[in-house]
Amino acid sequence: METLKYTVIKDIKKYKKYCNILEELTFSKEQEKQDEVELLTLLIQKWDIEHNTFNDSDPVKLLKNLMEDNDLKAKDLVSILDLSKGTISKILNYQKGLSKETIRKLSAYFKISQEAFNRPYKLDNEVNRHFRNASLMNTNKNMMKV
Repeated sequence: METLKYTVIKDIKKYKKYCNILEELTFSKEQEKQDEVELLTLLIQKWDIEHNTFNDSDPVKLLKNLMEDNDLKAKDLVSILDLSKGTISKILNYQKGLSKETIRKLSAYFKISQEAFNRPYKLDNEVNRHFRNASLMNTNKNMMKV
């Protein structure tokens, strides 16, 4: 009996392995690998749905957890997100919200849904302190003096 190349994901080790394989296949130009890509995507999505703990995390906590899981430092995010060290620091310290472009890049890099990063959370920024969530983070300062 032939053993299957891919099986249902039952642990985080296999999950990470399949994510890495999927990433390699995604950048491959070979059309015959499309079924393999689709199968891996389904297996990874199934694991994500069953083990999704993102719903109770704000985007910054989620980002910090993903950084820890992937042995990343803040300086690594500089090249991943194409942002300055200062901007990364502000994001990780709740002083600046995540832009749409940053959310897209994080989603693509960590291979999770954009919705995990696209949720409201409170900022610790004096300029934005009176807003309830980060969705208004880029409001013009002149507009806030109403």
